[in-house]
Amino acid sequence: MVPQETGVWEAKTFKPPFHMENMAQISLNNIFQDYLEKKPIFKKKDTLTIQFTPDTIPHRDKQINHIGLILAPVLRGEKPSNIFIYGKTGTGKSLCVQHTVSRLLETAKKNEGESIKVIYINCKMSKVSDTEYRMLSQLILNFGINVPFTGLPTNQLYRQFFNLLDAKKQSIILILDEIDALVNKIGDGVLYNLTRVNQDLKNAKLTLVGISNNISFINDLDPRVKSSLSEEEIVFPPYNANELKDILTERVGFAFNEGTITPSVIAKCAALAAQEHGDARKAFDLLRVAGETAERMSNNIVMEEHVDQAERKLDTDKTTEIVKNQPKQSQCVLVAILKLAKNGNSGIQTGDIYDVYVDVCRNNNLRPLTQRRVSDLISELDMFGIVNAKVISKGRYGRTREIKTDLSKETTEKIEKMFSGEFI
Repeated sequence: MVPQETGVWEAKTFKPPFHMENMAQISLNNIFQDYLEKKPIFKKKDTLTIQFTPDTIPHRDKQINHIGLILAPVLRGEKPSNIFIYGKTGTGKSLCVQHTVSRLLETAKKNEGESIKVIYINCKMSKVSDTEYRMLSQLILNFGINVPFTGLPTNQLYRQFFNLLDAKKQSIILILDEIDALVNKIGDGVLYNLTRVNQDLKNAKLTLVGISNNISFINDLDPRVKSSLSEEEIVFPPYNANELKDILTERVGFAFNEGTITPSVIAKCAALAAQEHGDARKAFDLLRVAGETAERMSNNIVMEEHVDQAERKLDTDKTTEIVKNQPKQSQCVLVAILKLAKNGNSGIQTGDIYDVYVDVCRNNNLRPLTQRRVSDLISELDMFGIVNAKVISKGRYGRTREIKTDLSKETTEKIEKMFSGEFI
């Protein structure tokens, strides 16, 4: 491929022999034609993704009603309590919040009630809340105003955002999903300012809804932020296997054509997801990838063997994705653990990890955290299933944690390859 001055690429450098080119073309044509001609397994695949919002959310009536009761005062122009919602991944937290505020907006519109504005921010999204500046830019963008990428003082952005809030009489519900990622990246200063804003507003009222997979992060917040943010707390328990089976059975009707999936496949996906913290998202992913696997193998029915293959693929993909999205400090901790494990260390303890972690930080121009904070990061990696931190007794010497990786060889190699260009 040779680049031309016009920027157009001209394929003249290499041309395969005619028979090779023809065979490849015939092969691709067969693949595409076969795909079009065979009966599809999926009816509407995107109903198995997190983008799909169903009309009903099974086994979450209690939590939805609780959120609704807390937020209902906005319909009369009153300020509700701030809410902190937590639970494991895939327990329906974000879905239930979005479902509730949608019904709230519908009710307000039907009754021509108070002006309500909902702002949703996913704090884990890249370039959304990496810095306080970007977070404020994103909030201001929700009012239709673009902020330069850099260059303005942070206090000017705060003032602009507060002026936009108070421009008219309205109630604003600010939903901060993955709020722990925000705090890990930029600290709790922005939360302190947001929880105090109502003291200065004359026309508007701001309510915060924080959503997190990890309750422990709130313990490190400024006590004033902690008390303001968690005025009301709602816990989302994991789904059990029977609940997941009900959810999957309902969703299968949207996603798959009739006769392409068996009850045993649904039961297996539910059982596997129930083992992993009752994660409905994993159950949907298992069904979707199992269906895709069956299609690629030219099978007309999704079988349990396809679920097994889907589980192996998802475990590797999910872990590497989680690791990639971790803050730099958490990645440094994991690099230290992998270095120790690779050197054949067994029974790795927090102190061992901290010494190597400090070296990793210094080699990469990062400021090391305290040993206590590193211990918290190890707990978070344990929560994600990336490492296994087991408390063991040392008799009269007290108790300590023994850490080992729970990663397959394939996953470890993928992570090491991912880190090879970043960490020394």
